[in-house]
Amino acid sequence: GLTVLYPFIKRFVSIPQFVLGAAFGWAVPMAFAAQTGEASQLAWLVFGAALIWAVIYDTFYAMVDREDDEKVGVKSTAILFGEADLFVIGGLQMLMLVSLIFIGDMAELGIWYFGSVGVAAILMAYHQWLARSRRPDACFKAFLHNHYVGMVIFIGIVLHYTFVTATVL
Repeated sequence: GLTVLYPFIKRFVSIPQFVLGAAFGWAVPMAFAAQTGEASQLAWLVFGAALIWAVIYDTFYAMVDREDDEKVGVKSTAILFGEADLFVIGGLQMLMLVSLIFIGDMAELGIWYFGSVGVAAILMAYHQWLARSRRPDACFKAFLHNHYVGMVIFIGIVLHYTFVTATVL
């Protein structure tokens, strides 16, 4: 439902990136509920981190089209945040990183995971540096580069379970 609404919501709501984040993240509590019979606190924390991440990367993307969107009346967080866009994205990046730390603690993940969160923080700082000019090409590069954040976190989780399993055997 939310995925279908996203293209239309941009005409009415200034925060369509939050709708996109909710649409993409909704699979998390559903998967937890399907697997465990409930959507635990951990599930909602992962959902929140996924939602925030979508807002981060899609705001970078919206910064690419900001001028055109303003002309045609399409709304976005890039327009809503205005000149504070990088500051707000930075705050959201910090919130996501804190969420990832809580997730790692709740899930009892180890050094590999927390190391990957550290690398993700460095990548996020790089995204801020890339977009500092707010030029569309620079913002698009920051948007595209966000897949490395997900990749690094995924690798940290895989390494954690690889080495935890290896030490248990």
